[in-house]
Amino acid sequence: MDERTAIETSELSPYRRFSRSEWAALRADTPLTLTIEDLAKLQSINDPISVEEVIAIYLPLSRLLALYVAATQGLFKATQRFLGAEDGKVPYIIGIAGSVAVGKSTTARVLKALLSRWPNTPKVELVTTDGFLLPNAVLQREGLMEKKGFPESYDGAALVRFLAEIKAGKHHVKAPVYSHLIYDVVPGEEIVVDRPDILIVEGLNVLLPNKLGRRTPFVSDFFDFSVYLHAEDDDLERWYIERFMRLRGTAFRDPRSFFKKYADLSDEQARETAHAIWTRTNLRNLHENIQPTRARANLVLTKGPAHRIETVALRKL
Repeated sequence: MDERTAIETSELSPYRRFSRSEWAALRADTPLTLTIEDLAKLQSINDPISVEEVIAIYLPLSRLLALYVAATQGLFKATQRFLGAEDGKVPYIIGIAGSVAVGKSTTARVLKALLSRWPNTPKVELVTTDGFLLPNAVLQREGLMEKKGFPESYDGAALVRFLAEIKAGKHHVKAPVYSHLIYDVVPGEEIVVDRPDILIVEGLNVLLPNKLGRRTPFVSDFFDFSVYLHAEDDDLERWYIERFMRLRGTAFRDPRSFFKKYADLSDEQARETAHAIWTRTNLRNLHENIQPTRARANLVLTKGPAHRIETVALRKL
């Protein structure tokens, strides 16, 4: 056990740790509102999720978030009364961070589905930070294509401006759209977020703090709650390569696909290519930028080799 792990598991840790069974017991009477058919539509490629996983992990999380959202709304209303301000609506923003291939997209979609099915049926929206990546033409010009997904490959100012407008309660806030098929931002396409009760923001680096000396706000400054999905490096690489191999026979064969050049590789060539991409870009980004932000999350979900969440760590209040 290294020094950092020892500190995280000691009484000095800012987190309270739960085994899977301990966390599952916190579900209480939270109802299951998703079916097997719902889950099949929500999960990403090579990121299996079962009804049992939803019951054990996501229903307790949904219950916790219901308490947190209610408390935040109560504090906001109390502050409005104190200031003598008119009633307004400030969305509750949840950030979801973690490595490529860890399953952020599935977690975000399942959480959105559960939260939108609360008894008061709140309006829940989901935005990924992929849309705020700089266009490929810009990345190529700046020599950043090999660092796509690194902090410098995003239009950080646009993302912060988007979140600031959301948090200010503005109507019809627009965000760009990213296509994983063409591996680029789609020119002229936008999604519109109109004063949701809850906004989920999913992305690799959303928990990065401000750089030293910077006084401008950063993405995580706008979060009310944050989740980090963690897994061991070897598992992440295996999941990434397995996903790459599956896409080689499906999406990569689409003539529009940026990765069409990989569709006809032999199995051995494809695995070598996926390993090279993982090592050159994704693993480096994980170690340099993503993993160091884990300690900033309110909740850390740690997956085992089978994509099953084994432990939960909740930041102490």
